[in-house]
Amino acid sequence: MDGDFVLLYPAAGLGSVLDRPRTPAMGRLLGQSRAALLNDLDAARTTGELAARNNLAPATVSYHLGVLHRSGLVLRERDRHVVRYRRSAEGDTLLGRQRPAR
Repeated sequence: MDGDFVLLYPAAGLGSVLDRPRTPAMGRLLGQSRAALLNDLDAARTTGELAARNNLAPATVSYHLGVLHRSGLVLRERDRHVVRYRRSAEGDTLLGRQRPAR
């Protein structure tokens, strides 16, 4: 046969990591969990809703929402004892989305 050939094997224990799809740019920027949460905030949602939808612990979601809120990417809305989060205009811009005209 003509040419050189190389056969590669993943390091032991890394097979499942290598099988995952490549991380999108937003995941690399924010981290996969924060990027997923930001993406999921096209509608206002509670911490519990986000935790269930993203298969994360509520405490983890709360932590990530705090970071996103402090960075201006997420807004909080309180209705009595319920707090809902939604993406801010800056969050929409970061994801390349436009808000519908009101």
